[in-house]
Amino acid sequence: MKPMRMIRPWLCLSLLALAGCSVLASGGKDPVTIYSPTIRVSPDPSWPQVDWQLSVVKPSAGRLIDSPRINVRPTPGELEVYRGASWAQPATDMLEDSVVRGFEDSGKIAGVARVSTGIRSDYKLTMDLRRFESDYAGQPLPSATIEINAKLLHSVDQRVVASHTFLIARPASDTGTAAVADAFQQAMTQLTRDLVGWTLRTGQQDAISMNAPPVPPATFR
Repeated sequence: MKPMRMIRPWLCLSLLALAGCSVLASGGKDPVTIYSPTIRVSPDPSWPQVDWQLSVVKPSAGRLIDSPRINVRPTPGELEVYRGASWAQPATDMLEDSVVRGFEDSGKIAGVARVSTGIRSDYKLTMDLRRFESDYAGQPLPSATIEINAKLLHSVDQRVVASHTFLIARPASDTGTAAVADAFQQAMTQLTRDLVGWTLRTGQQDAISMNAPPVPPATFR
């Protein structure tokens, strides 16, 4: 499937809220293949069992990233989209769904929910989605590339417990959009697994340190 050059963003503004720029549908005449990756993460036995609750904030992203279009970067200075192909959801919605489900399926946490539910949480997880694209990076085959910066916040005082940037790149088996979509599914699965494990370990270390008895001051003779 050939990519098509990204058209000027301001020409798409009125359509972004519906289903992305019409470039994906090739003017609405050609059929559009919609891809919906299924993300299932197996829990790691080494992850700690925690008794605190977590709220997941909807990820933030730039307008060109957060859309149903499947972006492709043929060269470092170009960003295009695949013609006749689309995601079932914008990238941030897919990421939020996969992360929440990853925590729920882990069985390692007392409670997790989207921040919009109003859950009383001990920690909050924020995510900035920086890249969600098929990137050739000078290679004959593209790689599904996802980059996010995650921050774990203590809910009471909004203290930043930790911050970490995750970058996953999974090569596609060929240049077709089906192979690219499959590579994205693999990349999202690995990213979700890494993010869930990091959050559980980091949050538990902070919770233990907060509950530890104070160390008495040293005395000198």
